Amino acid sequence: MQHFVRPAGSPPVNGYSHAVAFTGAMVAVSGQVPLDAEGRIVGEADAGAQIHQVFANVDTALRAAGARLRDVVKLTVYLTDLDDLDAFRRIRDEYLDMARPPACSLVKVAGLVHPAFRVEVDALAALPPADA
Repeated sequence: MQHFVRPAGSPPVNGYSHAVAFTGAMVAVSGQVPLDAEGRIVGEADAGAQIHQVFANVDTALRAAGARLRDVVKLTVYLTDLDDLDAFRRIRDEYLDMARPPACSLVKVAGLVHPAFRVEVDALAALPPADA
């Protein structure tokens, strides 16, 4: 896996790579929302709690497929309120290796599937070789 955080001529970044190159199998993780294992909303009015739950859910899905958060090459983030962006970045940095950040897209949306959801994240990860 090779991270191109800020290639010459590209704009500054804040916690992501402009591009990530990799070989091998890929794992696609569907959009993860702030629900716990019992399907209960976590942190209904607390963006930080929702973001932590979303990353826990992404991690659970990746592990089921044989990958880890360190293997993520691309995130797509959906926020209903851009005031949550600082919290998102701070919490994201707790879960991901910021020396090798994934590529990332951020979309501000009017709403998600449940009106209490403030964040949703989907991911692509490079599945590590079986001998890794």
